[in-house]
Amino acid sequence: MSVPHVLLALLSEGPKYGLQLREEFEAGTGEVWPLNVGQVYKTLGRLERDGLAESDGAGQDGREKTGQKRFRITPRGEEALAAWLRTPPDLTSPPRDELVMKVLVAARVPGTDAHEVIQAHRVYLLELMQQWTRLKDGEARNDLGLALAVDAELFRLDAVARWLDAAEARLKRARAGPPPPAPAASPQLRRAAARR
Repeated sequence: MSVPHVLLALLSEGPKYGLQLREEFEAGTGEVWPLNVGQVYKTLGRLERDGLAESDGAGQDGREKTGQKRFRITPRGEEALAAWLRTPPDLTSPPRDELVMKVLVAARVPGTDAHEVIQAHRVYLLELMQQWTRLKDGEARNDLGLALAVDAELFRLDAVARWLDAAEARLKRARAGPPPPAPAASPQLRRAAARR
């Protein structure tokens, strides 16, 4: 998640104080992602340094007081926000996923039953999905930010559960014996692979 860009989005609504930004950030995400107020001010400092946001400067006694400054987005910040919103995240490389690593390791460690490892994680995932579903049926009904965050988490957990099912099936097939030889690739497929 890009905290700077989310803060720019909040600033695009109008000038705001740091504490106000933190509160609106947390409320906008259904309080699923808490944000440290120190992180807010540090990020605002970088946004200001980079010309993406500006503040009204000094407090009542003339000295700069970060907590008492109101920040606003600059035209350059609006451009950066628009570009970020329309730029897809880099999904070309899979993230380093601890669960994937555990299953890979369990499949190699002598005396370890990979099925038991997978089952332990499957039970945990189902418990998490039940918790998120209760949240969806309760608090998230009237909170759009929370509802969207809960939906995203439920879809993510569902994908992890489906991967565990597929991993377990693949491990069973591997234990049953070597796979049949793959049919030879067509000349067109070989040429396409060679071009890459």
